[in-house]
Amino acid sequence: MRHEAIRSLHSNVVTINGDGDSAVAIDKDNNVVSWDASAVATKEAELLAAFNLAELRTKRNELLAETDHWIFSDTADITSAQTTYRQALRDITDSATGLDDVSWPEKP
Repeated sequence: MRHEAIRSLHSNVVTINGDGDSAVAIDKDNNVVSWDASAVATKEAELLAAFNLAELRTKRNELLAETDHWIFSDTADITSAQTTYRQALRDITDSATGLDDVSWPEKP
């Protein structure tokens, strides 16, 4: 994620060689682009948090899709438990930041 953070902070970077704090960023004119390790670490944390949240939302959306027939069926009468479950899934990002710290509601 270090490379993505550097590219995010320095749009002129086209190549990055190496890893960690010794990574060397190069622009289109083959010039070395200096970067601040602290700023890159902060950006890495932001990118990781966004990635984790996107994964969480993807899984949440899959679980919601599995229950769509509850509300889209012409003959369906959605129960209170089903409504509560679907709402808990929609609210999951209020309490969890990724798949590692989520407590999924129990499907009725």
